[in-house]
Amino acid sequence: MRFKLIVLTLFFVLSDAAFAQQSVVIQTNSRDEVIHLIDTNTREIVGQIDGIPVNHGAAAAPDGSELYFSSEAKFTLDVVNSATLEIEAEIGLSGRPNNISIGRDGRYVYVGIMQEPGGIDVIDTRSRENTYHIDTGSRVHNTYVTPDGLYVVAGTFGGEGNLDVFSTDTWERAFQLYPPTTSNALDGIRPMAFNTHPDGSTKNIYVQISNIHGFAVVDFNKRIEIGRVILPDVPLEERDPPPYNAAPAHGIGVAPDGETLWVCSRWNGIVYAYSLPDMAYLGGVKVGSHPDWITFSPDSKYAYSANGASDDVSVIDIERLVEIERIKVGSAPKRNITAVLDR
Repeated sequence: MRFKLIVLTLFFVLSDAAFAQQSVVIQTNSRDEVIHLIDTNTREIVGQIDGIPVNHGAAAAPDGSELYFSSEAKFTLDVVNSATLEIEAEIGLSGRPNNISIGRDGRYVYVGIMQEPGGIDVIDTRSRENTYHIDTGSRVHNTYVTPDGLYVVAGTFGGEGNLDVFSTDTWERAFQLYPPTTSNALDGIRPMAFNTHPDGSTKNIYVQISNIHGFAVVDFNKRIEIGRVILPDVPLEERDPPPYNAAPAHGIGVAPDGETLWVCSRWNGIVYAYSLPDMAYLGGVKVGSHPDWITFSPDSKYAYSANGASDDVSVIDIERLVEIERIKVGSAPKRNITAVLDR
């Protein structure tokens, strides 16, 4: 009897630990004040964060304890407790922000500043202060930390090189690529995705570029473009209606298992898949209107496409290459991430 009691007690301890964490898609809504949490197992909305108008970028602490969001309306980085979903701090920024990223150790959040003169604000998550500013000489649309955590990469508009790479140790520039080809204010680097070598170091950057219906492949170590892929076309009458904001392809991601690359086409309302590392075309999945961003379940079974014009999220079965569900969210959903929260 005593043995059975011990086993039973152990079972409940393990059960409590298992339910302490939850994998969710964090879905921003760019024309709204709300952010939705979608459970990656049940595909149901399981939480809502209120009070962050024109929310743009999202990031999660590595331990799942906090969430971070940039607000284009408040010019702040908001810190949210992942258990209560309440805003705990609003950190002032140097200008209107766009997308954000977080270092692998969770110490710093990198906020792209899209308002002139631009740059990257560096937020210390321990002190909750805006502690440093990286001068890019340009407006910054998206920031990313490389998979190995060694660099922060900015996609900019109007810089000497619109793909701008800085060391996370010194915050000094490592290299630049893609100088602007025109004076158009919307010309620049759009979303990016990364894959790795077997040792975890960064291998390639998959780069979306203004007015290109496709993406470039950049060898990170050689610091050169090694290829470019143009997405399939459809008849004009089958395209999603404009505007496209100079970004016919917007949203790109590598599945967690590193085996596939997924690319959103605003033009076509389709998400396209390519195998890695050989870049073989696998097919396309019709989703909601204007797919804009993409994230994945941790097990790489599902992709979640944020559809900016139809106000929903398409759930894609990766193995079968089919849309299995659409989840209604807020107004103009765009950036999304997957996070394992301590709840």
